[in-house]
Amino acid sequence: MATPVDTSLRSATISVVVENEPGILARVVGLFSGRGYNIESLTVAPVEDGRHRSRINIVTSGTEMVIEQIKAQLDRLVPVHRVADLTQQGPHIAREMALVKVIATTGDKRSEALRLADAFRARVVDATIESFVFEMTGSTEKLDAFVELMRPLGLAEVSRTGVAAMARGTRVI
Repeated sequence: MATPVDTSLRSATISVVVENEPGILARVVGLFSGRGYNIESLTVAPVEDGRHRSRINIVTSGTEMVIEQIKAQLDRLVPVHRVADLTQQGPHIAREMALVKVIATTGDKRSEALRLADAFRARVVDATIESFVFEMTGSTEKLDAFVELMRPLGLAEVSRTGVAAMARGTRVI
């Protein structure tokens, strides 16, 4: 009798430590696009100065088999040093930053936008007579909720960094 195949989708936050050299990000993104995998969030930055390494955080989704295949293919890329699925390895911290512009011309909408920003701990980083730009850091879900609440108040523009993530406690990748 055949073993049932798990076809449920899951989200995965994958961290990849790579050599900081030209073309590596294109190779990683090419791996995803060439196989039809979606990247929901992508961040990359140097992390180890003396060793010239960068960390790439990728949020993607797929079946368990697809996620395992992605990790295996990433691990085979040269110059990849480490690959870790933070969502599978245990508790992790994932944060994102967003700039949210709200054009609110009436007093009530302006007051409500400021009240909500305070409740979400968003900072006003720019203000004019007709608009605000809020800066906010938090989980993707928290940022999504704030953006949705700003829509009826005059949401004009959103710019997000993508997810930065790492394991909690003493675990490192």
